[in-house]
Amino acid sequence: MTDTDLADEAATEVREAARQARESYESQFGLYEDYARSLKSILDHCARDAGLAVHSITSRAKEPASFEKKAAKPSPRNPSEPKYTNPLEDITDKAGVRVISYFLSTVEAFDQIINDQLIVSEKINKSGEDPDRFGYQSVHYLVRLRPERTAWPEYRRFADLIAEIQVRTILQHAWAEIEHDMQYKAVAALPTKVQRRFAALAGLIEIADREFQAIEAEGQELRAEARKNVDLGKLEEVEVTDDSIRAYLDRKYGPDGRMKSWAYSFLAKMLRNFGFATLAEVDACVTGYDDSAVSRAIYGGRQGQITRFEDVLLAAMGARFVFAHPYYRTDNQWFVRNSAWKVEKLVRASIPIGDFKPSEYPENLVGAEERNLLESARKGEQAKFARHEEELARLDRQTDTSVEAGTDVED
Repeated sequence: MTDTDLADEAATEVREAARQARESYESQFGLYEDYARSLKSILDHCARDAGLAVHSITSRAKEPASFEKKAAKPSPRNPSEPKYTNPLEDITDKAGVRVISYFLSTVEAFDQIINDQLIVSEKINKSGEDPDRFGYQSVHYLVRLRPERTAWPEYRRFADLIAEIQVRTILQHAWAEIEHDMQYKAVAALPTKVQRRFAALAGLIEIADREFQAIEAEGQELRAEARKNVDLGKLEEVEVTDDSIRAYLDRKYGPDGRMKSWAYSFLAKMLRNFGFATLAEVDACVTGYDDSAVSRAIYGGRQGQITRFEDVLLAAMGARFVFAHPYYRTDNQWFVRNSAWKVEKLVRASIPIGDFKPSEYPENLVGAEERNLLESARKGEQAKFARHEEELARLDRQTDTSVEAGTDVED
């Protein structure tokens, strides 16, 4: 028998062993699916408890066809032998979880979580220096559940099972996906010119990851400083941002847990469009107005934090508020009528309507035409109020007459 015949026979034996391993693995596939989902759930809960923002946490069990393909790989030292002599034991990524973060600091935070929650038997920090994966960066863990967790009935069947967890940033993930699609894994297989371009790209992604992390860290420092200045009343040093306006309103009007983050983002953008440069200007605008009194004058009751604040802005700015507001640009007729209705309510409650002008207010938005439009709308609301009051007075007179005559008022 020739060497070629021997090699073919050995390859056939390896493939047959891989097929048999697949059959055994298929009976366990559901178990590994559940195991991967359980690990994902653990990491999901830990991330939420730690306040970590992540792009995604996903889980999967290795598909049987993929398992067989991996089990059929030849040994790099002896191609006539399998790389995995016992695939069911030696292939350790049958259950897998992947964490994709926005920042490098989150990768470090997950390292602590994984070590606290699981038994880590192996940790590999795969970097761009890995000769098998050009420019690839990711942290890989081989883990098992801790005995105190597998003592619980829902985890008992996962005792001693191994899983792989990969943690990387979204930029590292983008590199890995593109590199995998291009199938450029071995540096030696690349022409020198292409190697240089890959090296340049890998360097750019590493720099971008570090810069995004630095920007995030600086942003957190600035937000903390802004909140501190709000607490100290140093509003002239605080720019208008979603975080700073939330801190300001919480301090001035009291916290409102019903408000969502997007509402403060919208409000901050609106204030900047109005031309407010700092919170000191915002405070100067609304000072002198009682937010509860304004709210009760318009609605008859106290509204939520942001609604009260916007209505105080309307009272303090008058027409300037109406015609710089983003709603005016989307449905100006309704918004003008609604604003005029509020203004008439405030006037009737003896709450003065101001004309506050922020330092960077876009003056071209409000001229005589706009002021006349608002005044005309207000007169329309006055007429409606007058008709309503006349009707109430008529009913009162009818009631008084009926009572004197001893008869009932018809419905």
